Amino acid sequence: MFMRSLRAPKEHESPFARFTRRFLSDRLGMSFLVFLLVLIAVGLLAPLISPYDPEAQDLGSAFAPASAAHLLGTDEVGRDYLSRMLHAIRPTLLAGVLATALSLLIGLPTGLAAGYFRGALDTALSRFTDAVMAIPSLLFALALVAILGPGIRTVILAIGVANAPRFFRVARSIALVIRQETYIEASRSLGISHSRILRTHVLPNMASPLIVQISMTIGFSILFEAGLSFLGLGVQAPEASWGSMLRNATAYASENIGLVLWPGLAILVVVLAFNTVGDSVRDSLGREQRKF
Repeated sequence: MFMRSLRAPKEHESPFARFTRRFLSDRLGMSFLVFLLVLIAVGLLAPLISPYDPEAQDLGSAFAPASAAHLLGTDEVGRDYLSRMLHAIRPTLLAGVLATALSLLIGLPTGLAAGYFRGALDTALSRFTDAVMAIPSLLFALALVAILGPGIRTVILAIGVANAPRFFRVARSIALVIRQETYIEASRSLGISHSRILRTHVLPNMASPLIVQISMTIGFSILFEAGLSFLGLGVQAPEASWGSMLRNATAYASENIGLVLWPGLAILVVVLAFNTVGDSVRDSLGREQRKF
């Protein structure tokens, strides 16, 4: 009786409480989530906590090694590298998150409509998506830059449109399966509107794959932004991102290897963190998705 009373709270806990308990028990996922939250806070507070002005130059201190005065040393014109790393957090994460939000905004509703309503709409949207995916993402980004000019806004637009087909395919494939379920047919026979069916039955069943796709897309977007900034097409001076810092550092790696190491390591860890948190959330959701 005593053991049964101990198990009872877990048996009757809500799906959200069960998800929270599972996620909190995942040490790796929680560790990376805390890391990302701290990183976001540091990026927002960078103007207040950075030890120096990230654009202040001191040619006499160029390529200074790590020391108490400059924890990560200085770059080719004597700028404090730690300050620049801190200020680069915001544009790097902002590009990844906003580009992913744009992809979700484009791909999710179109994928839902194509998979749920089928017919000519599905055919037209699917063929258009295939055409977009046939264009290499980098080539598409270069074309946009040629039209709109380099800058963070162009990068976000290019990444967002290039990744939208990923969300379209996820949403369409799940909607195709769910629309054939008995409870969906019963809802239609009761006269429930399509918008309500999509909102209350179809979308909740997409939670797990969508969360994983979002986390992976944010990581991919950060890598894409770093690549475009490395080519000089993304974040423009005087603002810095980790990708643009890598671009400037490649010519001076022999002088101070840390100029390449720190931004490259930061990109690696952040992308790994987003992917790990997404996997942990998916595993914690388990079978708690709503089915009726």
